[in-house]
Amino acid sequence: MFGLAGYSLLGYPRRHHPVAWFGSWAQCVEARTYGDSRGQGVVHVVATLVPVIALGVGADALNRARPRAGILLTALATWACLGARSLAREGERMADALASDDLAGARQRLPHLCGRDPAALDAGELGRATVESLAENTADSAVATLWWGSVAGVPGMLLHRAINTLDAMVGHRSPRYRRFGTAAARLDDALDWIPARLTGALACALAPTVGGSTWNTARIWLRDARDHPSPNGGWCEAAWAGALGVRLGGENVYAGRVETRGNLGERDGPRPDADAVRAAARLVTRVTVCAALALTATLLMIDEFSPGRKHP
Repeated sequence: MFGLAGYSLLGYPRRHHPVAWFGSWAQCVEARTYGDSRGQGVVHVVATLVPVIALGVGADALNRARPRAGILLTALATWACLGARSLAREGERMADALASDDLAGARQRLPHLCGRDPAALDAGELGRATVESLAENTADSAVATLWWGSVAGVPGMLLHRAINTLDAMVGHRSPRYRRFGTAAARLDDALDWIPARLTGALACALAPTVGGSTWNTARIWLRDARDHPSPNGGWCEAAWAGALGVRLGGENVYAGRVETRGNLGERDGPRPDADAVRAAARLVTRVTVCAALALTATLLMIDEFSPGRKHP
């Protein structure tokens, strides 16, 4: 919770963020490990994660030896790994551009959120791309961080964030990374399986805070979540679509590669406009805060009722 509070106040620095450092390290490793095969992709993942694992083990040892220092270290790791505030801010900026009919500015902003080709997208498609990215990345860069922090402490947070960053860098289906990026993509899918579903469930519960209905959102969530090529993305995007009363899914273009997704949300619903994008950004923050509170409360209850605890 201290890390979440610090991140809410400070957000990401404009330069020299630890995730950016890791990205630079991953690029250096890729230059030496790249090969057009899944086996080389496994080598790349292992080689890239070695210092992250070492850092996590060291952090865990410090946490056990000096619990007070461990609290500060956990807060620092949470700040470094959490991405909810910057994600919501990008959503607000996109909403501002759409509200002012600045399509050129909106197209320039979209690469901050996803790898989709924005050149031919109109306002509705830009809104759709934004809401889909906000939904999926709430799980990837916020709820999953909190989940793995609660399950495995600082090592869990660091390892998940590193793997998620690797997936963003190489885990897509471009000609260069179709085979090389498989290991990173599959590992990221496995680590996000529970957080994605938790994210969707929280979005259903919080739908009334953005003008939706919990029950209708849950109905759409359970109906549409599997109509998505990702094993996790649909569980987030379907919940956002239901909460906002919009229609997501369709044809996406990534550097000349076309991917078709099923419809998520109201079958005859509109594409997201500026107001819907702004509501989607608010939902990012609310889901993140509720996830932090729920996981913290769960850990406190486990600690309180654990058999080895000595009660006064």
